[in-house]
Amino acid sequence: TLSFREIGLIVRSLGCFPTEAELHELLAKVEEEPPTGYIHLEKFLPVMTEVLLNRSYRPVPEDVLLHAFEALDENKRGYITKEELVKYLTQE
Repeated sequence: TLSFREIGLIVRSLGCFPTEAELHELLAKVEEEPPTGYIHLEKFLPVMTEVLLNRSYRPVPEDVLLHAFEALDENKRGYITKEELVKYLTQE
């Protein structure tokens, strides 16, 4: 079984980047009745195989990522430090 909370991490680790709404749709396809908080691997694998074969969730375009990092680079140095990234990811 897979924990319901870990599905997003699993999906993203496979190179798929669904929106939160798309992730909820995916979860609805594999959720147990009644909901248990866990998903059986046998139910998840065919759905995830279809997602991978159809390339359902495209990665974020490079220009969007670049724009996001440029917004974090307040001093316009062309980079952000490890410390700044850690701060943004943990405190901001």
